Amino acid sequence: MNIHVPTPDRRSSAKTVREQARRGELKGQTSGYAPGMVQGNVAILPKEYADDFVAFCHFNPKPCPLIGMSQPGDPSLPMLGEGIDIRKDVPRYRIFEDGKCVDDECYDITPLWRDDLVAIILGCSFSFEEAILEAGLSMNHIDRGVNVAMYRTNIDTQPSGPFKGPLVVSMRPFKPADAIRAIQITSRFPQVHGAPIHFGDPEAIGIKDIMKPDWGEAAEIEPGEVPVFWACGVTPQAIVEHAKPSFSITHYPGSMLVTDLLNAELAAL
Repeated sequence: MNIHVPTPDRRSSAKTVREQARRGELKGQTSGYAPGMVQGNVAILPKEYADDFVAFCHFNPKPCPLIGMSQPGDPSLPMLGEGIDIRKDVPRYRIFEDGKCVDDECYDITPLWRDDLVAIILGCSFSFEEAILEAGLSMNHIDRGVNVAMYRTNIDTQPSGPFKGPLVVSMRPFKPADAIRAIQITSRFPQVHGAPIHFGDPEAIGIKDIMKPDWGEAAEIEPGEVPVFWACGVTPQAIVEHAKPSFSITHYPGSMLVTDLLNAELAAL
């Protein structure tokens, strides 16, 4: 993969979003912010769990495409952006203790930071969504200004140490011809979930009621549209709930870390 330095205006836009989050001015989802820039899912774990979690990511690259990680106790991520502070630059966090979410309205984790914490950043579907939009296809959740629908499935991930559990998927409905085009487009982005893992009957992957997502907002599926399911970066949150580490932090679904990497850098050559 050839790495290109982002143009100053794009780097500036990513930095601006991070600064807005740091100042508490941005507390919601980041979809549509800093066009062209990679956004990342966040998992923060004590060092004792980090190796097993990184191995889990390597075993399950569709839902957990690893794009960066910090040194223990270091809140910076220089491989992803100048001046990133993972303690403040995500608009909204979720705090877990023993696998249970104890706070999902946290906007600055500085008081919770510890010398043994490792930040692990995973690729996000917002990158391939931009490519879908550039191809002239529309997406229901973006048109409505809501978060994408996400569901737990009956598909097991490959375990690593204490980390195991169900795959989480995001769903976008398309007419059949557009679905084929979306599959072709997303296949070019293996570092941000790649091609879908399923389309059609939701019950085939354990989703009983497509109108009741586990996260996000239910999509309006129009006549003639087919639901298309991609592996989702919220999977680690379901895995953390199952593994029950003593302490962990994730992003709030839809509230991502905006990096200085270009989406184009993650496209397969």
